[in-house]
Amino acid sequence: MISVPISAPRAISAKISISQILHSTKFLSSKIPKTSLKPTTNFSFPKLLQKSLFTTNSTNNEELAAKTAAINADTNNPTIFDKIISKEIPSSIVYEDENVLAFRDINPQAPVHVLVIPKFRDGLTELGKAEMRHGEILGQLLYVARIVAEKEGVLDGFRVVINNGVSACQSVYHLHLHVLGGRQLKWPPG
Repeated sequence: MISVPISAPRAISAKISISQILHSTKFLSSKIPKTSLKPTTNFSFPKLLQKSLFTTNSTNNEELAAKTAAINADTNNPTIFDKIISKEIPSSIVYEDENVLAFRDINPQAPVHVLVIPKFRDGLTELGKAEMRHGEILGQLLYVARIVAEKEGVLDGFRVVINNGVSACQSVYHLHLHVLGGRQLKWPPG
């Protein structure tokens, strides 16, 4: 349980991140005037409420990134993934062939978090834009997800996720699969 002083000023609490709250009482005492720390009444958030309260900013940031990315979704401008494919931006490559590239996510959500992408978008900015002509590359992407899971040692338990569109928080409009594993994954996922 997390105890939070009721008398903490709202402006201060809005500026404090969850990691600072959880890991730094020194930070709290340095930002809140000493006089406001003396007479306080503490209360505890139930576990379920803690989860919803403290994931809001991260969720809102993901939603904002998705909305921003959607503005340029179908412009054919190069995405960050195009720049990774062309080696303009470095990445930690896990697998590569003539059609598919797999590399580690820079913001991993599990011990194994690898992105699998087609090297040529060919209109596949999202799964919802797939056509019959994309069947072969879609199959290759799934097969490479399996190869990645095996290479990363998680073949016995991994998840493949595709975010499609703004409401699924797709933040790069270049079809990509997330291969996640290396820890117990929960259900439902989102």
